[in-house]
Amino acid sequence: MSEKRPDREKIMEMSGGFMSACVVGAAVELDLFTILGDGALSAESMAERLKADRRATGVLLDAVASLGLLEKRGGLYSVPPDLRPLLTEGSPETLLPGIRHRMNILRAWSQLAWVTKAGIPPPRPASIRGPAADRAAFVAAMHSYSGPLADDLVARLGPPKFDHLLDVGGASGTWTLAFLRAVPGAKATVFDLPDAIAQARERIAGTEFADRIELVGGDFYRDDLPGGADFAWLSAIVHQHSRAQNRRLFAKVHAALEPGGRIAVRDVVMEPCRTRPTMGALFAINMLVNTESGGTFTFDELAEDLRTAGFENPVLAVPSSDMNSIVTAIKCPATAQGVV
Repeated sequence: MSEKRPDREKIMEMSGGFMSACVVGAAVELDLFTILGDGALSAESMAERLKADRRATGVLLDAVASLGLLEKRGGLYSVPPDLRPLLTEGSPETLLPGIRHRMNILRAWSQLAWVTKAGIPPPRPASIRGPAADRAAFVAAMHSYSGPLADDLVARLGPPKFDHLLDVGGASGTWTLAFLRAVPGAKATVFDLPDAIAQARERIAGTEFADRIELVGGDFYRDDLPGGADFAWLSAIVHQHSRAQNRRLFAKVHAALEPGGRIAVRDVVMEPCRTRPTMGALFAINMLVNTESGGTFTFDELAEDLRTAGFENPVLAVPSSDMNSIVTAIKCPATAQGVV
């Protein structure tokens, strides 16, 4: 049976999806929910807090309330108690970093027609929060997205047996912590840019694993990776780069791993037709408008690139229709390092 085509209403619904996204995003970028906390404010009081226009603030608050994210009673706005953990700063369940990151990438998505003509990402202005805050939101968003699913995905992978994990581009340490919870006695090295390492240090410091984790700042485009690991984890990294760049990164991982070590790559894995999974086809657009050469790749492409870098026996160890596919491969003792 053929797939049902979108009808007129569905097509218009698709084209209007930006409206609610922009309302939620603006509220988060302005910190409306955190400002309200467990209290209630009028539009005039909120405008004063924000140093913003009174009329515009009222229109935004009403739109947020219409989406069910605020309650409005007697001219006062408040955050529903059950939504406060999701929409306010400091909660372990907060969605704010992820929403801020989505707003940052939305500015590039809005220029997709221009990008299709030009073939390069558009200029992207910083949010109202500024470039440093935007970068911090990106790193924190990776934890917000991955934290709730990390333990389950590690369990689906095995988890693999290892003594020393190298978490390449490990951001704030989310995956490292999940692997160490699953493999008692193992140790880990998190390698990422210095600002990401600063967030990792803060997140890891209060855990039982702090003395088992080494944090190393660096740039895998320019620097060699720390050696000594027998398992390397690359989570949501390869989609940011071209296949040539990925081959060079895989070769660095291969050089850093001990003989017999294993690499695991978590990312979208496309079917050969490249229209499925839908999430992957849309995510390729995200890379088109936000990176110079990133994209989504098929298993055959990833396997070829891993072999070129010196790895053997690439396997789609965990298939998934989203970002949670995992491809693994082995550095055999007799395998020479690939040179690209």
